[in-house]
Amino acid sequence: MTGGFHEVRFPLRLSLSTSGGPERRTDIVNLSNGRESRNSRWRNARRSYDAGSGLRSIADLYDILAFFEARRGELHGFRFRDPVDWKSSGPDRPVAEGDQVIGTGDGERATFQLVKTYGDAAASSTRPISKPVAGSVVVAVDGLSQAPSAFVCDPVAGIVTFLPGNIPATGALVSAGFEFDVPVRFATGRIDFNLSAFNAGRIPTIPLTEIMP
Repeated sequence: MTGGFHEVRFPLRLSLSTSGGPERRTDIVNLSNGRESRNSRWRNARRSYDAGSGLRSIADLYDILAFFEARRGELHGFRFRDPVDWKSSGPDRPVAEGDQVIGTGDGERATFQLVKTYGDAAASSTRPISKPVAGSVVVAVDGLSQAPSAFVCDPVAGIVTFLPGNIPATGALVSAGFEFDVPVRFATGRIDFNLSAFNAGRIPTIPLTEIMP
């Protein structure tokens, strides 16, 4: 059986004790003069999580088992909400249509990929967002909020498409706000249960790894 992707989210209530975050790979070569040569191996960061640990009820353990079996272990990917980074704005601000610049109009272009940019005065990094939460996407053109009838957003690919009559004009700045999930898969072919108390137990580790586009 070939692996695929299931458009379902790992249950939020089962991921409250999640740890993890982004990882980057850098090749570092020590030169003969004592300096370093550093080259990034990956264009974008790859996120890894551990959704295990924490005391859970037997019902929770069963739900994790059922979710794992439905994905056939590592075979099929699924959605996962990063506990820290799950929307276009910061964690303490609501989503707004001006959060992220996703492109510039040319009078003909109708489609724009959702992205999130992280940066400061020195540098920035732009991350493609492929799994927005359906119904959460809001869009603006040159700061003017667009009606839901002006565009559609594919929740599977994260592509905003402006409908005829609403194509952004040349030079118009297109921005968006949204919630999103991370496409992941189980990074293990085995789930171990530990029944540590009456009608409760724990799973020491449930490793998840991001599926890169």
